[in-house]
Amino acid sequence: MKTSFKTILSLLIATILVVSCSRKKDKFINRNFHAVTAEFNSLYNGYNALEEGRISLNDAYFDNYWDVLPIERMQISEEVMLPGQSKNENFSRAEEKAVKAIQKHSMNIKGKEINPQMDEAYLLLGKARYFDQRFVPAIEAFNYILYKYPASDKINQAKVWREKTNMRLDNNELAIKNLKRLLKQEQLEGQDLADATSMLAQAYLNTKSVDSAITQLQIASTSTKNNDERGRYRFIQGQLYNKLGKKDSANLAFDKVIDLNRRTPRIYMITAYLEKFKNFDFENGNKLEAQELLTKLEENRENRPFLDKIYHQIGEFHLNNGSDSSAMAYYNKSLRTNSPDRLLKAKNYETIGDMFFDNSEYATAGAYFDSTMSNLKLNSKPFRVIKRKRDNLEDVIYYEAIAKTNDSILHLVHLPEAERLSLFESYVSNLKEQAEEEKEQAEAAERNANTGLVTANNIPSATNAVGARGGLPGQAALFYFYNPTTVAYGKNEFVKVWGNRALEDNWRWSSKGSVATSTNATGSTNDLSALASDEERFDPQFYISKIPSEEKEIDSISKERNYAYYQLGLIYKEKFKEYQLSKSKFQNLLESNPEERLILPSKYNLYKIYELLGENDEASIAKAEIIKNYPESRYANILEHPELVSDKDENSPESLYEALYNLHEQQKYAEVISKSEDYIKRFDGEPIIPKLELLKATANGRLNGFEAFKTGVNHLSVTYANTNEGKQAQKIINEVLPKIANTDFVEAIDSVTTHYKVVFQFKDTERNNIPTFKKELDSVLKEVKYYRLSSSVDLYNPQTTFVLVHGIKNEAVAKTFKQLLTDKNKKKIIKPFFVISSANYQTIQIHKNLEAYLNPNNQ
Repeated sequence: MKTSFKTILSLLIATILVVSCSRKKDKFINRNFHAVTAEFNSLYNGYNALEEGRISLNDAYFDNYWDVLPIERMQISEEVMLPGQSKNENFSRAEEKAVKAIQKHSMNIKGKEINPQMDEAYLLLGKARYFDQRFVPAIEAFNYILYKYPASDKINQAKVWREKTNMRLDNNELAIKNLKRLLKQEQLEGQDLADATSMLAQAYLNTKSVDSAITQLQIASTSTKNNDERGRYRFIQGQLYNKLGKKDSANLAFDKVIDLNRRTPRIYMITAYLEKFKNFDFENGNKLEAQELLTKLEENRENRPFLDKIYHQIGEFHLNNGSDSSAMAYYNKSLRTNSPDRLLKAKNYETIGDMFFDNSEYATAGAYFDSTMSNLKLNSKPFRVIKRKRDNLEDVIYYEAIAKTNDSILHLVHLPEAERLSLFESYVSNLKEQAEEEKEQAEAAERNANTGLVTANNIPSATNAVGARGGLPGQAALFYFYNPTTVAYGKNEFVKVWGNRALEDNWRWSSKGSVATSTNATGSTNDLSALASDEERFDPQFYISKIPSEEKEIDSISKERNYAYYQLGLIYKEKFKEYQLSKSKFQNLLESNPEERLILPSKYNLYKIYELLGENDEASIAKAEIIKNYPESRYANILEHPELVSDKDENSPESLYEALYNLHEQQKYAEVISKSEDYIKRFDGEPIIPKLELLKATANGRLNGFEAFKTGVNHLSVTYANTNEGKQAQKIINEVLPKIANTDFVEAIDSVTTHYKVVFQFKDTERNNIPTFKKELDSVLKEVKYYRLSSSVDLYNPQTTFVLVHGIKNEAVAKTFKQLLTDKNKKKIIKPFFVISSANYQTIQIHKNLEAYLNPNNQ
């Protein structure tokens, strides 16, 4: 009987299941079966996957607290995905579950959906697509809910999510319109109200309506049931108040975040504290109380993950309070935390760089600006600002290094023999002490290593571990970073190659090299000791022998140092407005027996600096001296007749350069070269000189060919290496000269379309005939049928000028050029010509090898 009852019960249950599986019958059992199955199977798993994906998305998102936070933590990826691909497998799985619920449990009978879980399924489908950043398919899912399920209890959620998606598609005005209508028509409460108002706030932020955004965030922070959201909304409120300049209101908002304490993520609380410190009133605020609170934040163990931000803010506090040394210490502390916030690191580096810049330590400032750029997005606006600042330092770093090095060498040159010997004996003594310490360390390390070998051999597991690391089976050895002998050897080799370098960014820069002794007098003795043999290294006479002794060499070093002084004076005066520094450089130059070419411009610049500094007596003395000792100079003329100097002085270097460039355009290359040489002598030492040198080299190349051009750009790249023109010359040497160095002519290939030129030669004695001939030629070319021909005049060398015909693309036609002319016109153009392809014409102009081309053996 029991068996029969179980059988009947089983059959009954099976029948009910089979009957209820039908999606075509509107029965109580069918509806509830599919509703329950969809809710607790597909949708449950789908929402779990969606939550996992959302958490991973939040964990991967890095908030930029230097700007107003977005309402929603979601990083928009620019990566283009192929059909079927997904940015996050969790969202793909959530979408699959939603689709499965719709496909297997939808009960669309007579155009009406009777499964109450289908609106939930479409909502899950839209959310999964939204988080997967497929916004158009997502908005379709949300619109389907609004169209098919107007009575759904999820209708308001669907409307909010649709507007979130609209904002991602940059339809902010539409989102504002729809959300305002939703808030007006529906009595939203709780989380629905918080979601709608927070999204409306984001839309207002996107359209720069900050006031409206603050109002909506206030409603959202009050309505939300999620403390994480509440902390974020209130923090954003504070940021927006700061943006409007309302510091008191901002501080009240940040206080509300702080009051949440552990109920919201700690990062919001810490950053709220730091934002309040940014608003601190240093004139009227209690500095002692503020400093104590900062110290409390620093010492709280729970705040260790945020020490990078805390140290930075303490540095800011000390900087604003005038304690530069304390500020720098804390900025460096912030950097040593290895913060993942690249913008924070950039701000630390930039601030330290600015501090060194303000102290006129430009080389060190340049290194910090380099580190700043390495932490900024390439070609972003902040990157370009720092790059301009860094580029302005390029010249001063370069010339300061020259001045410092050459001053050190000249100091040694003029030291008495006894003082030289004493200096280097002291240096060698330090080297010996250092070598002894290194030797003792190496011996101790070797003893420890041998002890370690014995111990390790007695431990099988250690032997196996070492063998696995690449050692011989059964033989124990230490990983090389743990072997003191190897480490000591590596350190010594490093010092030999690089010298003593501080542990800091950009350590390989030449400006980072350490000085061998406490004085600059020893110059680059570290480099010498690294290259010397062991015997030479500890011999003072070795270093003394390296000091220049020939008058010519010393004079060259002195000239280079003086020119560096002059350039530094100009840079400090014109670029950085550091008039005191500029004055000292020019004064040092004039005291150093400079070349004649630098004396007058230096005195004139000193006169201008005295005026700018209000040192009128010194300015009067300098002015009188220039007028008395250099009466024929341009500077004396300017000082005596300032009213005659217009905004665009025709005799200024810039105006003369423009006139010279116009001559270059007119192919008057010989005149350009002659006048360039004259101006280079006249304005020697002024910034215009590299431009004149480049123009001269170009004109020389056009007139005299490749070798003359090569010589000119080589001179420019060496003599003015750190100017823009010098760098341009170096680029020409590296990239252009190798491409045009070939003197071979190109064979014409009939299948390849090229251009040919018909060339008429005029010797120097015939040059006056060129205008008449060209006018006649132009009139003839106008009558040629089927071809659009033109002519031009091109200088070949000082003795030869070409008149060319352009527009012919066939060699045979070019060679029979006269056949294109009428009989009447043939009589007008009787001068002989030759034909050449454009490529070969370029070769003869570059290398001036016309004779080689016209020689029958080379045709």
